[in-house]
Amino acid sequence: MIDKLEMFIALARNRHFGRAAEECGVTQPTLSAAIKQLEEQLGVMLVWRGSRYRGLTPEGARVLEWARQIVGDARTMREEMRAVKQGLSGKLRLAVIPTALAMMSSLTTPLSARHPNLKFTVLSRTSAEILQLLENLEIDAGITYLDNEPLGRVTTVPLFAEHYNLVTRADTPLSDRQSVTWAEVAALPLCLLTPDMQNRRIINRHMAQAGAQVAPRLESNSVITLTSHVLTGDWATILPLQTAEFFLASGALSAVPIVAPEAAHLVGLVAPHREPHTPVLDALLTAARRLGSPSD
Repeated sequence: MIDKLEMFIALARNRHFGRAAEECGVTQPTLSAAIKQLEEQLGVMLVWRGSRYRGLTPEGARVLEWARQIVGDARTMREEMRAVKQGLSGKLRLAVIPTALAMMSSLTTPLSARHPNLKFTVLSRTSAEILQLLENLEIDAGITYLDNEPLGRVTTVPLFAEHYNLVTRADTPLSDRQSVTWAEVAALPLCLLTPDMQNRRIINRHMAQAGAQVAPRLESNSVITLTSHVLTGDWATILPLQTAEFFLASGALSAVPIVAPEAAHLVGLVAPHREPHTPVLDALLTAARRLGSPSD
């Protein structure tokens, strides 16, 4: 039944029989037959059918919740038995908000040193996408904001607080200031992350609190794109200090704290709220707690 549940999860995720079959590595008739057999075993219709996929029935939506839990538990069991036999190994799949990507090596490098047979996949995603990927069992954990928008039922480990800075080229006005206000920043030619990013929604809110309205000249989902524009001297951006520090080493850029209000938001690890965790995920949580509490 586990294989059928995995196919059902893939179908719900892709909303298309052909794409789900391709993801599972089977033919479309094989996947359709597996879903039909699952319906017969459970005695309910799971999928509205027509000439194409038309969504889950109410019973299908409830079964999807059970399927995610059962498949997740089955994967945990397999991983635990593999760790007993082979030691900690396998692939750790992580999704990270763009402003936290620069700190990922602080987490993955010590973990890799302790467990050299681990491999990592790190994806850049929005906070909403991270929670969706986590729910769909497509990632093992994520790095996102913990205190700004609802997270749902997840395990969390705080890592650091974001403090926001104006980032400009070092030879431009305001670059030598001790601080700037959100209202002052709003008047600059800005390039910012796109509105689907929680970082951008945070910036918009603090701008509004200062009585200013943000109207960026350029938007991107890439921090690299933002900083490359700032380096021309014609643009400025707003980045958390942890992210800005990555680009300050050359001396070409300057980061100035933004005040009035002086804002901070907590960023941390999110993982499925499931016990026990896989040995790999448990090792990740331990590494995150060490990183988030360096004095311990």
